[in-house]
Amino acid sequence: VQLQASGGGLVQAGGSLRLSCAASGRLLSRHSMGWFRQAPGKEREGVSCISRSDGSTYYADSVKGRFTISRDNFKNTVYLQMNSLKPEDTAVYYCATSNYLSGSSWLDHYYGMDYWGKGTLVTVSS
Repeated sequence: VQLQASGGGLVQAGGSLRLSCAASGRLLSRHSMGWFRQAPGKEREGVSCISRSDGSTYYADSVKGRFTISRDNFKNTVYLQMNSLKPEDTAVYYCATSNYLSGSSWLDHYYGMDYWGKGTLVTVSS
C-alpha cells in the first residue's frame, strides 16, 4: 500500500487549503484513514480521520469547526479541507491509515498506523 499526499503550501491566516491523500494497493474494508501533523519541536498529533466502512469522522479539538475530512471510496482518496487557517496550524501533515484503530484511538496512537504517506508542508503566515 502506498499513500500519496498533496496539497500543502503557503497561505495567509484566515485562508484555506485542501489536502489530498490517494491510496494505492489493497486496503482492508474496515480501515480508517486520515491526517497527523507535526510542527517543529512538537510531537506528532492526530488531526482527523474517517472510517472506510461507515464514513464516521473524528477531529482534534483544535481543528473542529474549521477542518472537514471526506473521502471518495471509488478513488481511494481522502481529502482534508482546511478553512480559517491559523499560524498554529503550520506543520508537516502526514496521511496515514490503520486497519485496526478508528475514532479517537486513531487520533491518539500514531504508532498504531499501518501505512504512512510522505509529509506535505502547510505554512500559515500571520
